[in-house]
Amino acid sequence: MGRFPKDFLWGGATAANQCEGAYNEGGRGLANVDVVPFGEDRFPVMFGKLKMLACDDQHYYPSHEAIDMYHHFKEDIALFAEMGFRCYRLSIAWTRILPHGDDAEPNEEGLAFYDALFDECRKYGIEPLVTICHFDTPIALIKKYGGWKDRRMIDAFVRYCEVLFDNFGGLVKYWLTFNEINMLLHMPFWCSSRARMCSRSSIGPHTTSCWPAPAP
Repeated sequence: MGRFPKDFLWGGATAANQCEGAYNEGGRGLANVDVVPFGEDRFPVMFGKLKMLACDDQHYYPSHEAIDMYHHFKEDIALFAEMGFRCYRLSIAWTRILPHGDDAEPNEEGLAFYDALFDECRKYGIEPLVTICHFDTPIALIKKYGGWKDRRMIDAFVRYCEVLFDNFGGLVKYWLTFNEINMLLHMPFWCSSRARMCSRSSIGPHTTSCWPAPAP
């Protein structure tokens, strides 16, 4: 019977929108994951059938607090180490680094947060594995381009990647680009900020948006 190699990276995973909280702290900008509410409107928003590009006082938004890892990451990573983690897969919140998605300069508070988080991983010998985009898209870019249906989003994403590599390249060895990219077929707004205007059984990709981008 085969054995796992001794250097196999056993660990666990989180996503920024599911654990960090502090959605409006430390200079972080608003993302699509922040405007998806709990309750009967949750799935209509996730499916792109109900337009919601801002928060209101009529809904509860789970990602706003999540498990508040933003304020408790040292305790959390200590628990990971106690569990025997050798690897921690996490995602970085795009808008914590670039609040509008394509800012000329990165948000220093956001950089400092992840720098401290990676230092804490290193303290316990935990290898970080970073997902660059785990469903979160800056609201500012959705309003500007209409989301991922516009190819100008690629330039914004490349710029975001460059900022990450320039700042964390010496701390992070393993990177993933997108989490579950296939999910844009199931929950277009939640996973890629696109609105779904046809059924999944329709022929062709779901590329129609109910909030059109400005002309190039």
